[in-house]
Amino acid sequence: MTLRPEQLDPADYEAAKQMVRSADPAVRRKVAEHPKTRPELLYFLAADAAAEVRRAIATNAGTPRQADLMLAKDREVMVRSAVAQKIARLMPELSANQAAQIEKLTVECLETLARDQATEVRGILAEALKDLPNAPHGVINTLARDVELSVCSPVLLNSPILTDEDLADIIMKGPVSGAMSAIASRRNVSAAVADAIARSDDEAAVTALLGNASAQVREDTLDRILDRAPQHEPWHAPLVRRPRLPARAVARLASFVADGLLKVLQNREDLDPAAARELAEAVRQRVGKAASGGGPVDFGGDPVGGPAAGSDKPTERPSDRAARLFKEGKLTESVLEGSMVEGDRAFVLAGLSELSQIPVAIVDRIIGTHAPRAVTALCWRAGLTMRFARQAQLRLAQIPPKTALNARDGTHYPMSDDEMRWQLEFFGVEAKA
Repeated sequence: MTLRPEQLDPADYEAAKQMVRSADPAVRRKVAEHPKTRPELLYFLAADAAAEVRRAIATNAGTPRQADLMLAKDREVMVRSAVAQKIARLMPELSANQAAQIEKLTVECLETLARDQATEVRGILAEALKDLPNAPHGVINTLARDVELSVCSPVLLNSPILTDEDLADIIMKGPVSGAMSAIASRRNVSAAVADAIARSDDEAAVTALLGNASAQVREDTLDRILDRAPQHEPWHAPLVRRPRLPARAVARLASFVADGLLKVLQNREDLDPAAARELAEAVRQRVGKAASGGGPVDFGGDPVGGPAAGSDKPTERPSDRAARLFKEGKLTESVLEGSMVEGDRAFVLAGLSELSQIPVAIVDRIIGTHAPRAVTALCWRAGLTMRFARQAQLRLAQIPPKTALNARDGTHYPMSDDEMRWQLEFFGVEAKA
């Protein structure tokens, strides 16, 4: 008795060959989804006219990698999603050697899926690869830079494949909204990446960074955050609870946080003696200011201790002070140099911004590169002497003396005007008209 195609056993090779020629897609699908179907038949069915058959091929673990690549480019989203889901199911179970072999055969397939036009497909792949230590670097980098937060966020938050250089580049190029918060929430964020986040205008990302106890935040990075913290209330609570707060940071926090957070700060038992003394003095000034009818003392970017004790004049923001002095013609080199010696970083940056007519965010970036030529070019643009530029390299940018540029012939800038313009163009600064 001759069996009809739907009655044949797809595990039998000859029967399976008959079934793949059936006009009924349900029969062909039985072959496509059977675990013992021979690879050549699976490859043949990968080009089947019926999407349901191709989807069955995409889910079959025995499908040849060449067929997977074909299906990764399929016109139907459900087929491409099935390929991605199969990778999601198989990758975590592979040993390092197996994964290496799989990568050689399927890296093009993975790259194709990572560029898929459907967010659903890219999202499945991102979830599958987000914490695998043997995932292909190129694929992870593509997913990390995706324009959809649902795709890039899992990778940015978890992937051990991403290097500090990768993360810094993503931050510099301005990722999709929410992506920087994912970076800030990674375990053990490095000092360099933390600094890049602190230089951004992303309030949520800085909040996440401050709340990440494993993030390495240098003292100069913390100072930069504190310069802007009075205007960013969401930063206050994580700042107050930040572990290992330096004395200067404690004093500055005490000048502007709400009473409830000030109590949290006072109740901390891990402050070193210097920080405890600074806190007590800051609280004394704050109480005295309130008793005299003034508002809380705002240290802003001023040295610890703020304005002179007993002064009733409200503290002026560094940017406002720089703008006022510039307008009055009093923003001189000696004023900036004195503030630099006192450690008033915020005012010096604001002053350089006014004199150079370069936005303060870019001035901060230039200083943060710790590059002698870039810092020197900034001072030249601001119309300051090379003697000041040398001090700015050492004090402001913290460039080692052996690396810092020296004056030519004792007083002149060591670079040509064209070279200094080029240094600034690298940061998007156009030449003065």
